[in-house]
Amino acid sequence: MLAAAFPRPEWSGAAWVAVAPVFALALTRKPRAALGWGWLAGLAFFLLLLRWLNFTFQVYSAIPWPLVWGPTLLLAAYCGLWTGLVAAAVSVVARRRGPGWALLSAPFFWVVAEWIRGWLFEGFPWGNIGYSQYRQLAVIQIAELAGVYGVAFVIIAVNAALAAALLLSWRRAGAGLGLAALLVAGVLAFGAWRLRESDPPGDLTIALMQPAIEQPLKWSPDHTVATLGIYGNLTRAAAREHPALIVWPETASPTVLRRDPGLLQALTDLATSSRVPLLVGTVDAEGADGADGKELRNTAFLVTERGIVERYDKIHLVPFGEYVPLSGVIGFVREWAEFISELTPGSRAVVFPGPPAPFGVVICYEGIFPALVRRFVQNGARLLVNMTNDGWFGATSGPFQHLAMYPLRAVEHRTAVVRAANTGISAFIAPSGRIMRTMGLFERGNLIASVPLRTRQTLYTRFGDWLAWLAVGVSGLSLAVARFGRAH
Repeated sequence: MLAAAFPRPEWSGAAWVAVAPVFALALTRKPRAALGWGWLAGLAFFLLLLRWLNFTFQVYSAIPWPLVWGPTLLLAAYCGLWTGLVAAAVSVVARRRGPGWALLSAPFFWVVAEWIRGWLFEGFPWGNIGYSQYRQLAVIQIAELAGVYGVAFVIIAVNAALAAALLLSWRRAGAGLGLAALLVAGVLAFGAWRLRESDPPGDLTIALMQPAIEQPLKWSPDHTVATLGIYGNLTRAAAREHPALIVWPETASPTVLRRDPGLLQALTDLATSSRVPLLVGTVDAEGADGADGKELRNTAFLVTERGIVERYDKIHLVPFGEYVPLSGVIGFVREWAEFISELTPGSRAVVFPGPPAPFGVVICYEGIFPALVRRFVQNGARLLVNMTNDGWFGATSGPFQHLAMYPLRAVEHRTAVVRAANTGISAFIAPSGRIMRTMGLFERGNLIASVPLRTRQTLYTRFGDWLAWLAVGVSGLSLAVARFGRAH
């Protein structure tokens, strides 16, 4: 049920009830058994949620077909372990302090688990339960206060109340159900109030390019001329609409841009003739001015009539995609898949001063890390740009799940998000989290819209993951009372 709450099929209502059976089991089992049941539930969820990864391994790796599920299974087992730990914590508290105290603690335990999973071992926050509500605008408005973790807290509180209704008498469960109802009512009231303010009018017209070049052709030398022709035609067509910025997708350039003077000059000439700056994704190499460079980076360049005027190097690389963790030990996995690179991360959350206005660029799945995106906004970004290449995932649910995280980033900082994807899904997202316009998978063309600039600072921008830290404190206190306090 929980997997069904996410794209696709995107039955968001399922998230509000799917975890209740896990909590019900945790209340009636010893901690070790609760850990096992919770782990099994989490494994099932992530195995279904991440099934799109199998396309990548089937098409772009040398892993034998019977073993192609192996990487997805291992990742699902790790992510599912956190669900097991939450269930075990609920069981510990229930056995010492009673089910009421345990279920009150459950939302805090869940927030801690999702938060730690988002940064431990470089982090993998994919599948956080709050993202299941990305189209429920009234629900996600609280993200400006507490981020995606605030949405998760409310969903889990409802699940905990339903678990109480399953096991306890209506008299004992009534208090929890009442608290959950009040919490949901407050969230919906806040959401309705915020949505009464219409999205601000657009300040800038932005053009997003979606070239829809399939992954095997992107870097093929035999296809370079055709690829550049597609980019050139789309860029010239976009320039005729006089946007303030034209955005290419991640690693769009089929060559290393700074080592291709012909292409760089062509882009400079295009920016000059159209009077439109170009934001271009490319692989860059240190020493690109002629020296032999060994460090490769995933880079976004801003090109104007003066050539390259600013750059951003991707900070958070994709493990087993853009680098191999513990490469000295398991570096042999590079031989299994053509999509594994060895890139060097950037170090600064660069805000492009413009033209046209201060904006931050997050590349690929950097945008799913709330704390990283917040650094760009704190550094002065008034607009967020996401350039990505989800071509590795074909026509699976992966690109849809990736898109679902960006409405939460928009609400967290009340900033518009513009998203250029090689094969889709490109999109414009309003500060309210409303997805204004999209271009579907493997469609080719330009997406042009007017977007507002950020004008204020939200509570989440100022204080970040304060709810996660509060949850750490409450969870620690709850477990300490269960361990050292008088038994219920």
